[in-house]
Amino acid sequence: MWIKNIKLNNYRNYNELNISLGKNINIFYGQNAQGKTNIIESIFLCSMGKSFRTNKDKELIKIGKEKSIVEIEFQKIDRDGKIKIELSNKKNIYINNIKIKKLSELLGKINIVIFTPDDIEIIKGSPQNRRRFLDIMISQLKPNYIHILSMYLKTIEQRNNYLKQIKELNKDENLLEIWDEKISEYASKIYMYRKEFIEKIINKIKKIHYEITQGKEEIEIEYISNCENKEKYLELLKQKRKLDIIKGYTTKGIHRDDFIIYINGKELSTYGSQGQQRTAILSLKLSELNIIFDEIGEYPILLLDDFMSELDSLRRSNLLRNINNTQVIITCTDKLTLENLDYLEYNVQEGKIINDLKL
Repeated sequence: MWIKNIKLNNYRNYNELNISLGKNINIFYGQNAQGKTNIIESIFLCSMGKSFRTNKDKELIKIGKEKSIVEIEFQKIDRDGKIKIELSNKKNIYINNIKIKKLSELLGKINIVIFTPDDIEIIKGSPQNRRRFLDIMISQLKPNYIHILSMYLKTIEQRNNYLKQIKELNKDENLLEIWDEKISEYASKIYMYRKEFIEKIINKIKKIHYEITQGKEEIEIEYISNCENKEKYLELLKQKRKLDIIKGYTTKGIHRDDFIIYINGKELSTYGSQGQQRTAILSLKLSELNIIFDEIGEYPILLLDDFMSELDSLRRSNLLRNINNTQVIITCTDKLTLENLDYLEYNVQEGKIINDLKL
């Protein structure tokens, strides 16, 4: 799988951009705030239907303009394709010039794995960051997952609103069973998806991390959830009903899931060094890359947004050694020297590509 061409119109700081990419490594370099990450973001947008930097589509439209267009041509093993996204008052998505009605129709068309400096928050940040990592990975491979997750979150919101009405308006708390039945059904399905993929990560990450650390570190992952099955979660909702009414929100559920990473038996977020944490992220994302390959029979596109600067030369070489047969798109402030590798280099200045050199 690889992206052949990217076209941008009034996207972020780009007026017009039409650029062809190589099948192997593509490096976009330049000073900060020139538009390098916007290239990565446009690819992510055409893969996931949204940005990884903002929840507001209007921020993607160039200041002073009313409409933005992103168009990407890609090639997979068995077919070519084109994704076009129009952003204005609303978002319109087209696959091969046909407008789609649901986001799930887009997911899986362009598979990506993304590294950013903020990925350290998967280790150090809140459980929300770790759930988001799982949601992005699973939804690319199982588009129905995002629909079930969306229905679960909408039902939780409805339940939370009714919890407040019970407290403030003395509504009948027995009616909560209507929402409890729905969310427990959705939660059990989401749990099975997440559990399956956590197990796949575990199967991949141990070998990858062992090789990256040259046998010095053993990595383990523990999945934490209280929604192992529908019946158990229904009972838990009943047990926590009084507490939920007092608090005005649902205190237990799949929206509280988490996973913990251990290095040599110690919790990484608490006891791991910065180097260990970044290496664990590297192993986690490479595991994701290999899982996607196992699922679809070809490697996803690897997006490295200002990530190479976070790695020393040894970790860089270990990363590149593990990404054969993969299109890689890198952003960085300085030129990179990659020995014995085929790559294209692009200089980005103020929303323009100044040169396009094959090295």
